[in-house]
Amino acid sequence: MTGESDAPETPAAARLLEARVPDACAGQRLDRVLAVVFPQYSRSVLQRWLGEGRVRLDDRIPRQRDRVHGGQRVVLEAPPPATVRAQAEALPLRVMYRDADVVVIDKPAGLVVHPGAGNPNGTLVNALLHHFPDLAVLPRAGVVHRLDKGTSGVLVVARNEAARRHLIEALKARGVRREYVAVTRGVLIAGGTVKTGIGRHRTDRLRMSVSERGRPAVTHYRVAARYRAHSLLNVSLETGRTHQIRVHLAHLGHPIVGDPLYGGRLSVPAGATERLAAALHALRRQALHARRLVFAHPATGAEMPFESPLPPDMTELIDALAEDASVHGRHE
Repeated sequence: MTGESDAPETPAAARLLEARVPDACAGQRLDRVLAVVFPQYSRSVLQRWLGEGRVRLDDRIPRQRDRVHGGQRVVLEAPPPATVRAQAEALPLRVMYRDADVVVIDKPAGLVVHPGAGNPNGTLVNALLHHFPDLAVLPRAGVVHRLDKGTSGVLVVARNEAARRHLIEALKARGVRREYVAVTRGVLIAGGTVKTGIGRHRTDRLRMSVSERGRPAVTHYRVAARYRAHSLLNVSLETGRTHQIRVHLAHLGHPIVGDPLYGGRLSVPAGATERLAAALHALRRQALHARRLVFAHPATGAEMPFESPLPPDMTELIDALAEDASVHGRHE
C-alpha cells in the first residue's frame, strides 16, 4: 500500500513516497515492481528515477536488475512535477461535468486547445488554469486529447496524474469512444472504414497527408443523410492522429465543408436556395463536431457518457441542406 512518508522535506520540494513490496511480487525485478507499488507514475519515469538514485530499498540504493522479496520497504524521492508555462486567463469555459479526477468540457469552434506559436494565450489551457489552478502541475494542464481549433464538441481533461495516465492508456487501448458529426462535399453512397497511415505533408508542414510511412489510423463513417451535393456523416475513431477525420474524408474525395486546409474553395450547388447559400458562406470553420464521448471513470470505472448538442452554425447548415434538397425533390 502506498502513502506519503513523514520524512523531512527534500530539496526542490520533492516528495518522499513509501510503500511495501507485495508478497506476490517476490522474485521480480525491482524496476517492474515499482510500477506496481507506484502506479501513478509510468514505468519509464520510474526506471529513470531508479537510475538517478531516487529509490531506496530497505535503506540502500538498489540496482534496476535487483530482485525483491515480499515486505521490503521502498522509498521513492519523486521530484516536483514540471509546471505548465501557460498563464491562467479568465476566459469563459463550458463545463459539462467536474469531480476530483476529471473535467469534461464542451469546446466551441475557434478555441485553440494548447498555447503555441501564434497562439500564446486565449487557449483552452489558459482558461483551464484559471478555473482549475491545480492543473498547473500536470503536463499540458491535464489535456489528454485535443480538438482542432475549428472543431467543436466534447473533450475530457484529467485533474491528477493517476487520472491522466489512466485516460492516456485508455485512449491507446481504444477504450474511449469518440463520435463526430461531419458535413461533407459530395454524395456518399454508403458508409465504410478508412485505414491508412497519416503523416506530415512533405512540403506543407501545416498539413497532414495519407502516407504509407505515416502512423496507422482508422476512421469509421456512416451516412446519416444525403442531400443534392452534400452528405451528413456520423464518424467514429479508433485512433487519434492529427487532423485524422479531415484527412481521411478528403482522401475519399469528400472533404469536410468549410475545411480551410483540406476542403478547397467554397462551392455552392447550382440552384441553391438563398438560405443554403447564406449558410455555406456564413460557415467560418470545418463542419465537424465532436458530439459524443464515452470513457470509464479513472477512479470508479463507471461508464461516463457525454453528448454535446450541435452548435448553431452546423444546425443551420444541416437544416438549410435539407430544405434545399426538399425543394429540389432530392432529400434522402
